[in-house]
Amino acid sequence: LSCFCLIEMLSRVFNSTARLAAPAGKRFASLAAYEEYGSALFKGDVADAYLKAHGSSAALLDDPTWTEHSADIVAAAVLDWGIDNGADTYTHWFQPMAASGVRHGLTGQVHNKMLEFDRTTGKVAFDFKGKHLIRGETDGSSFPNGGLRATHTAGGYLAVDTSSNIFLRGDTIFIPSAFVSYYGAALDEKTPLLRSNEALNKEGCRLLKLMGYDPKSLVANIGLEQEIFLIPRDQYLRRMDLQMTGRTIMGKNAPRGQEMCDHYMAPLSTAQPALEAMQEMQAECWKMGIPLKTRHREVAPNQYEFAPLFGTNTTQIDQNVMVMQVIEEVAAKHGLAALLQEKPFNDVNGSGKHNNWSIGTADGVNLLNPDQLNAASGNPDAFAVVMSAIVAAVDEHGDLMRMAIASPGNDFRLGACEAPPAIVSTYLGDDMTAYMEGFKDGKTGEYKPGVKKMDLGTSSVLPISIPAEDRNRTSPFPYGGARFEFRAVGSAQNVSMVNTVLNMITAQKFKQFADAIEGGASPADVAKKALSDHWKVIFNGDNYDEANQEKLTADGVWRIDSGVEAIRTLSSDKNKAIFEEMGVMTGEECVAREAALHDHYTGTVEMEALCMVDMINQHILPSCRDAECGPVSELEAAVSTLKSAVAAIHAAETEYEKAQLARVLRLETMVDIREHCDAAEEVVPADMWTLATYKELLFLDQTDASYVM
Repeated sequence: LSCFCLIEMLSRVFNSTARLAAPAGKRFASLAAYEEYGSALFKGDVADAYLKAHGSSAALLDDPTWTEHSADIVAAAVLDWGIDNGADTYTHWFQPMAASGVRHGLTGQVHNKMLEFDRTTGKVAFDFKGKHLIRGETDGSSFPNGGLRATHTAGGYLAVDTSSNIFLRGDTIFIPSAFVSYYGAALDEKTPLLRSNEALNKEGCRLLKLMGYDPKSLVANIGLEQEIFLIPRDQYLRRMDLQMTGRTIMGKNAPRGQEMCDHYMAPLSTAQPALEAMQEMQAECWKMGIPLKTRHREVAPNQYEFAPLFGTNTTQIDQNVMVMQVIEEVAAKHGLAALLQEKPFNDVNGSGKHNNWSIGTADGVNLLNPDQLNAASGNPDAFAVVMSAIVAAVDEHGDLMRMAIASPGNDFRLGACEAPPAIVSTYLGDDMTAYMEGFKDGKTGEYKPGVKKMDLGTSSVLPISIPAEDRNRTSPFPYGGARFEFRAVGSAQNVSMVNTVLNMITAQKFKQFADAIEGGASPADVAKKALSDHWKVIFNGDNYDEANQEKLTADGVWRIDSGVEAIRTLSSDKNKAIFEEMGVMTGEECVAREAALHDHYTGTVEMEALCMVDMINQHILPSCRDAECGPVSELEAAVSTLKSAVAAIHAAETEYEKAQLARVLRLETMVDIREHCDAAEEVVPADMWTLATYKELLFLDQTDASYVM
């Protein structure tokens, strides 16, 4: 029996016998609980049933040209599906740039009723046609755009993204869409990603064909691990900084932190609301076809993680931004506040979104899985050539990888104990490194991933097989057996630019390899030269060690400590050239996006600084004066310092200059002022301190007294 048939058979037996015998009030798990999985996703069997009613089938959706010849058929089926599921509204769902940390759900949407109104009879009827489905229009000037739009040139246009699935939530049908200007310039996160997918497909297929393997197409697959904090909502509402910026800009450490590693993968307690909230988050995601499979506690107190199954990058990113929205909304229903920002609390781990990236063919061959690629291609060098291209891409374009993770929250996270430093190297592991070094030096043969037997020394546990490679959590871009894991990505980010860069820089190397092979070189010789030129980027040691960091920097591995300077590289001549060469963005789009990201950084810091002013004036100074203790004069002076710094930012001429000043304000001035705020909290009596403390914010297991099971 197949695994599926066995599960189905056992499920039927279980449902017809065991469940009938269950004691009153007891529940047994069964597949019946997941019958709603994907019911709110217009795909597969769900879409097929409605499309067949209009003379077509779900196979129609696999051909992107349905928007040209069958839009009315798809629209009619979507309308029927929506009506049957209580949805009478639709929206073109898009992803504006520069949204992390500030825009709820990271998306833009206008909700329109699928209705027509007869002005003569006063009757209402359903109305949703192909023209409504495939295109929308909105104001492009009111979103971050870096000068690509203005009030007198405001047109913004929305086009359905056929690579991602239509879904519904509540009374609304969501249509994933690209968002561009009147002249076709990307105003969103999605459009450059889609263009990079085209480049990867084109150049990757071209290279593989030159090595004797002709796949139909290539796709980039990703899996995203989403870390979050869940804190008591009543305490969250006592913190202006958390409400306005997502992080605490002041706060004395609690007597307990993560010193004992006691929170990591500890039991999810039924005595506080986090587990129940996470269960509801998963249940809501199931309906939309989001396979949010894994949940667990993370390292810091009140920190948790979700992880789905992997899938194509456009689908996974769309699902991830919806997961982030669901997390925030469901948390509130359980008396919690979800914090998605990268570093909400000082001196405990922040949150990331590990981006597990691989390349696959249309028939499921993973190019980063040596056994699969070598078997499919019949070429023992194919895997080494692909890996050589990626290594070369990381070395040459580490600045772009650093730019892609330069979210404001990552300022406080990169290089700390939970995230790799801002030095972009890659870990291959000793086994893989030895193979690649041998290949570079002229040895031939397939790479066979090693395994080893581990004997635990007890007859109760038999020896187990484990990979030959250890895990290196200090590397920003380690190889993990069949994927690369970009570990430095921030939790609040839309990861479209991250994956745009990975696709694009790899596609360029595939192109350069293919050009050289067509010019007469052998694939192996091209790959060997690339490895020789870029070997320095491979580093298997401890990236947290300062001596190692100095060595990598001296060797010329890309290092950009400042997020502001990393964003600046977006408009360098080198980087504008690759974006244009690969058809991902024009030079004008690069310059505009840099400006938008610098504006986003500056705006984030300004909000934090103004929160600090208000919190000092409205909370800390009154508490100190009432208690007749604390650094009152220092705090009074700090308010003036903050106001002057914000004024200086406003007076700067360019977005880049403003962002440079904002970074100094945030990482130097505000850090110093925080010390005075925390010193005040240390001496003011608890009953006179009006701000929620770290003890009250971070320890649901120890402090939540409101939850009733």
